[in-house]
Amino acid sequence: MHKIFSFGFWNSIARLILRNRIIIIILISVATFLLSTQWKNMRFSYTEANLMPDDHPVNINYNDFLNKFGEEGNLILLGVQDSTIFTPEKFRAWNELTNKLSTYPEVDHIISPASLQELKKFEDPKRFEMVPVLDTASPDSIQLKQFENKLFTELPFYENLVFSSNSNTIQSALYLNKDLVNTKARKIFVLEELDPLIQEFEDKYGIDVRVSGMPYIRTLNAQNIVDEIGLFILAALFVTSLIFFFFFRSLRATLISMFTVCIGVMWAFGVIGLLHYEITILTALIPPLIIVIGIPNCIFLINKYQQEIKKHGNQAKSLQRVITKVGNATLLTNLTTASGFATFILTDSKLLAEFGVVASINIIAIFVLSLLIIPIIYSYLNPPKDRHLKHLNKKWIGGFVNWMENMVRNHRIAIYISSLVLLVASIIGIYTIKISGSILEDMPQNTTFFKDVKFFENEFDGVMPLEILIDTKRPKGVMKLSTLKKMDQLESFIQDIPELSKPLSVNRLVKYSKQAYYNGNPKYYQLPSSQERNFIMPYARNLSSSEGLMQSYVDSTGQYARITTFMKDVGTEQMEEIENDLLPQIQKIFPEDRYNVSLTGKALLFQKGTNYLVRNLIISLGLAIFLIAILMAWMFRSFRMIIISLVPNLLPLIVTAGVMGFIGVPIKPSTILVFSIAFGISVDDTIHFLAKYRQELKANNWKIKRSVYAALRETGVSMFYTSIVLFFGFSVFMISSFGGTVALGGLVSATLLFAMLANLLLLPSLLLSLERSIANKKVLKEPAMRIIETEEDDKDFNTEDNKN
Repeated sequence: MHKIFSFGFWNSIARLILRNRIIIIILISVATFLLSTQWKNMRFSYTEANLMPDDHPVNINYNDFLNKFGEEGNLILLGVQDSTIFTPEKFRAWNELTNKLSTYPEVDHIISPASLQELKKFEDPKRFEMVPVLDTASPDSIQLKQFENKLFTELPFYENLVFSSNSNTIQSALYLNKDLVNTKARKIFVLEELDPLIQEFEDKYGIDVRVSGMPYIRTLNAQNIVDEIGLFILAALFVTSLIFFFFFRSLRATLISMFTVCIGVMWAFGVIGLLHYEITILTALIPPLIIVIGIPNCIFLINKYQQEIKKHGNQAKSLQRVITKVGNATLLTNLTTASGFATFILTDSKLLAEFGVVASINIIAIFVLSLLIIPIIYSYLNPPKDRHLKHLNKKWIGGFVNWMENMVRNHRIAIYISSLVLLVASIIGIYTIKISGSILEDMPQNTTFFKDVKFFENEFDGVMPLEILIDTKRPKGVMKLSTLKKMDQLESFIQDIPELSKPLSVNRLVKYSKQAYYNGNPKYYQLPSSQERNFIMPYARNLSSSEGLMQSYVDSTGQYARITTFMKDVGTEQMEEIENDLLPQIQKIFPEDRYNVSLTGKALLFQKGTNYLVRNLIISLGLAIFLIAILMAWMFRSFRMIIISLVPNLLPLIVTAGVMGFIGVPIKPSTILVFSIAFGISVDDTIHFLAKYRQELKANNWKIKRSVYAALRETGVSMFYTSIVLFFGFSVFMISSFGGTVALGGLVSATLLFAMLANLLLLPSLLLSLERSIANKKVLKEPAMRIIETEEDDKDFNTEDNKN
């Protein structure tokens, strides 16, 4: 009954396709056009990808911080390590550059050496005022020398804000408008205004300007993603078409396949736009992924068509049999691949869920397009000539097939020992794997902006903000001297942590007030005593809080304060060590009954998000294995066959994980993706082999060895072809400038290569070794789905043909 239904269903599909070719062409054209209209909805993210759900405690803390102080990652830094900057011409030019930048609506305010102000005490009336350090727009060399000495020796308030405590490097800090920093305006400002101005300054004055800060890093990183999408698509098309042409030696077949996958890519972009998803580093991989996964579909369909033409020469019958006989196999392999991606949907990460939705939808879409477009196009073309069919008689592949058969026949013990050694070695390697939560690790390391990040790490101890939010539980509690002293105690502790920069807080202004009270003497840059505070307050009362520091580091009620420190780009383990050092100290300094203190900021958010994402990806891999095991159980209706089918697909994953440990590739969002993707694809080979094996068992009256070798010879070639396409197709990602994408491409390629060898050597060896327990009709019942055609199907075809 299953057989008749399967045959009848796919025969009906074949007739529907071939009898309605014009309608289907029109429908595909209309669908492509409609999806192309959705391209305009594609947008690139102007905020960091949120790796955790909104209701996660870490996100709740961060959003609470943003509600009180606004966007924290709004600082762009311009640094110069050049003594000639303090010459009149270049200093004036630097001043003009920062003045011009301050006129842009995207820039809220700028702190720059040329426009520095110092706090001065005045007696009548008693007040502090901010007055320019330089009282002229065109200082001469003597004035500049005096200014340079004063800056580095008398103004500790500006340490790590304007000058480096490690050297004579200076910087200008651009604070972007918080309302615009996460919009397209940031991208336009950085790429079209800031970069050209800096380039012009560098070319004219021969000064190397270093640029960094989270808005700048995010903008250039996003632009690199945009630039690489086109590069990946072209590279994937070139590599897969080259391999395809090498196999088929037919320009026509190659062009038809390329046309099919190009439509698939257009649909992929359309689906992203239709769902209003943002282009992230993950969704950017989907178009080239569709090319790489779509080409094996084309190989199966075109290869079957040419085999049928060679067999009987009837084009109509060949096209019908292509759809009917290959439909089940390609549908099933695409379903298993799509299910590997679909498991990401079940995670709590929005980033992963969107990737899973788009990838799984488009994998099924490329299957449908292949099944429709290839037979329809060939129906309008003349049948292939003999020269197009020569590749079917390749002799060079025979050596590979003979080697596989010889290994399985005569060297099974060697195969088992090799597999066991690989397993043990891989488990050892797995124990050395580390988890990485570095924000910059995957970013292009050969770019100027990455080198600039390292420059600022060396000079200013980092650019990644780590925030400490302090709730004093009472209005105006921040400015109480007891609170300020506790903050100062914590800041001193932070300064002793090598990975953290000198903190910024309201304490700087309070200390500066005491220094100003003592006529600018830098040795008085410290918190005032309670007695001194009474003397200083009449002067400080009239000090405008509009200078930025009070507003930025104390909320309007005076109940909440923040301490900001900048981190070097450290991994997850170091970040956890820093957190473990800070939290006990915070609890010790700020009693929980009087204060609520929390750690937050983008650096911590990313590290926590990475750990969360890795856990979710491991769960998704488990789900992928479970779903595919259920699928295999439904197909073969045998528990033993599930175990046998999973072994050659799990071993490559373990080997890859071991290799990662030995070569030092950490577990991170980009590399953990490898396992779900590779497992979903590699299991296709197992399905093909086991389906053919079961068919051969029935044909050979349950003779095991003959069936295994026949299945190996029959499926080995197609498995080799598709594995080669997938290997080189995924290797395309290794041209990326993003470390994570390079690792993803290399590891998936290696895993699929391991999986091919496991399915061609280990799987048949297991079947032969366990033949007594699995090779009987009770274990191998009639499958729930007919995957590969049988002789009986051919009879059914002939009956149908005679009726027509």
